Amino acid sequence: MKSIFFTFLFLLIIGKITHAQETENPYIVPNDPQVVKNIEDWQDLKFGIFMHWGTYSQWGVVESWSICPEDEGWTQRKGPFSSDYTTYKKAYEDLQKTFNPINFNPDKWAVAAKDAGFKYMVLTFKHHDGFCMFDSKYTDYKITSTKTPFHTNPKSNVGKVATEAFRKEGFKIGTYFSKPDWHCDSYWWPYFPPKDRNVNYDPKRYPERWQKYKDFTYNQIEEILSNYGKVDILWLDGGWVRPKQSIDPNIDWQKTIPYDQDIDMANIAAMGRRHQPGLIVVDRSVSGEFENYRTPEQQIPDVPLSYPWETCMTMASSWSYVPGDIYKPAGTIIHYLVDIVAKGGNYLLNIGPSPLGDYDSAAYTRMKEIGAWMKVNGDAIYGTRPIAPYKENNICFTQNKDKRVNAIYLAAKDEANLPPTLVIKGIKPAKDASIQLLGTKNKLKWKTVDGETVITIPATLQKAPPCLYAWCFVISEIE
Repeated sequence: MKSIFFTFLFLLIIGKITHAQETENPYIVPNDPQVVKNIEDWQDLKFGIFMHWGTYSQWGVVESWSICPEDEGWTQRKGPFSSDYTTYKKAYEDLQKTFNPINFNPDKWAVAAKDAGFKYMVLTFKHHDGFCMFDSKYTDYKITSTKTPFHTNPKSNVGKVATEAFRKEGFKIGTYFSKPDWHCDSYWWPYFPPKDRNVNYDPKRYPERWQKYKDFTYNQIEEILSNYGKVDILWLDGGWVRPKQSIDPNIDWQKTIPYDQDIDMANIAAMGRRHQPGLIVVDRSVSGEFENYRTPEQQIPDVPLSYPWETCMTMASSWSYVPGDIYKPAGTIIHYLVDIVAKGGNYLLNIGPSPLGDYDSAAYTRMKEIGAWMKVNGDAIYGTRPIAPYKENNICFTQNKDKRVNAIYLAAKDEANLPPTLVIKGIKPAKDASIQLLGTKNKLKWKTVDGETVITIPATLQKAPPCLYAWCFVISEIE
């Protein structure tokens, strides 16, 4: 009967996965072998650090969105300028004149991130507001402008200095770039007031203006991909800038896109790969050949996904820096990481630097706690792939490339001691398999009882586990 039950359970999981795939557009595998290889390598990394940073950090408001004239929770204006849109937008843009992150030290960031176990980084080179955290020659709305106090600092070209610091520590490099630019007059044309997040004129009626915007976008992306060293990922946001035929009418926010906003991604991707062979392009939410992996935001899929994917999530409550923000406990972050990896994904965790250019002390504390766990258990995370049944109650499974299987027990909030026994149903060790707890040297006794694997944990080990939050049992071989 148990054999029948587990067969049913497996088919149920596969059915959920199939249903999940059928409800969205199919993933298109890239036809460039080097891109495919780089995606495979990226999937081995598992854990990335994301950084949303710009002038908005001075006000502690959500990045860019408060200048968008939409009535959404994240677009609400606050503060002394909030009663009038025009006044607010000017005050927001004038933040350029006071942005002076004198404590910016990316070497400190990179060392702390490496110690925490992060393997790749994504930095916001430009968000929707159009403010460039790099030295673009196509706009003066940038951190290196003479209007920005920080321009005299030798580290003023933040994009260059930050990526160099992380690259030096062995990180793969991702550059976030917003396809919409709400500061550019060929996207939000001053002749018309902006109505929402979209371009505020019909590109078909004004093709020359739209071509100007396409050229502007292409040129800025080319600056990043040709002047900033090795770039592994072009992470594009602002999915409403897309061809009309790619709009999915079943998705609420896509229903509101009024115009064809095709910026010729084929041309951009081809250019990018001339400068950066094998470049991973993430045209997020625009299904097709330029969405090389998918990016569920602030959520973890219920079931494993069959294509490359990455959950992007905040360490605190906001993408951008907010004074006094609440940071997720290390145990929660580690449990999310394990759950994501067990389902075949990567975890891109965001930290918003402060207006002075450093992480909040709480972020450094979390990174130390995460790093301590990763030093013990990283072998069960990096370079692994999912294996059915993926998750069984509070136990998640991953598989190493040498076929070892990791059963990762997620401890309850106040659970400091290991249980006396661990029972696993969905994974069957081979007859002569050994089982070991990562962080310890001794092999554990195990036996099969009524088709279930029962692992015995010695009393001394129960009271003194090798780490906090989650414990990994490595099975050398399975049936």
